[in-house]
Amino acid sequence: MKNFILLHICCGPCSLYPLKVFKEEKISVKGFFYNPNIHPYQEFKLRLEALKEVEKIESLEILWDETYGLRFFLEEVSFQWERPKRCERCYYLRLKKTAELAEKLKAEAFSTTLLYSPFQLHELIKEIGEELSYRYKVPFYYRDFREGYKEGKQKAMELGIYRQKYCGCIFSEEERFSLAKRKKISFTQT
Repeated sequence: MKNFILLHICCGPCSLYPLKVFKEEKISVKGFFYNPNIHPYQEFKLRLEALKEVEKIESLEILWDETYGLRFFLEEVSFQWERPKRCERCYYLRLKKTAELAEKLKAEAFSTTLLYSPFQLHELIKEIGEELSYRYKVPFYYRDFREGYKEGKQKAMELGIYRQKYCGCIFSEEERFSLAKRKKISFTQT
């Protein structure tokens, strides 16, 4: 495979719709799993295994960084706990590693499945991707995959692929449970 897009993949379910689009458009893809943000370790392993299922189903070549990077991630986002600052740093870490690898592999472009989620900050992802594109001389392939969010979610359910309930970082996990707790408290108080 000479010309291909290196696709950063955050998890199995988020890859299904973008892979479908690339396949329909006859665009060759290599996947890249690099997600030091995912916490706790059990969640990291679940997402890793879910993507390995997708790798088999889709006959996709994936390059793996299976390092559980919690300490590195926390050092890198140090004191930037709130959105959008922590997300900006997280996107940058993952896209930088993807751009570096795309340059090394002489990929035609690089992209990310983060562009599939309606919960991610698309303009920020695009801005970071374009900045890294300039630095590493590999085009950033921006595409708004959110249109296929429901379709991808449905396919993941049909395939029985593990679907996470938060973006992956320790802070989003806390917010998930804090929000649930706040909703429960406000519900019981009314």
